[in-house]
Amino acid sequence: MNSKKSKRQQAFEQNIDKVVESQANEDSAWERPIKVRRARSTALSLPTDLAVRAAFLAKLHREKNVQQWLSRIIKERVELEEVAFTEAKRAMSDRNGA
Repeated sequence: MNSKKSKRQQAFEQNIDKVVESQANEDSAWERPIKVRRARSTALSLPTDLAVRAAFLAKLHREKNVQQWLSRIIKERVELEEVAFTEAKRAMSDRNGA
């Protein structure tokens, strides 16, 4: 498959670009704006001693933000747990099916 765009396709896209650019300042050419909201973060309360330990480990790993480090660690742990769950489920299925 040819990854380059054909001359015909390029000309078509250039025409579209020209139309969009010519209508950029015309309010009647555009639909109503769509409002998008960022998903809210969930606050997580940690005991003080655990927060101090997490901050130490984040610095040890040269992470500038303890929240980002915790988020990464939690994500990794959740992924590990999901793999373990899937494997356990498959093992139980194999035992019951055999």
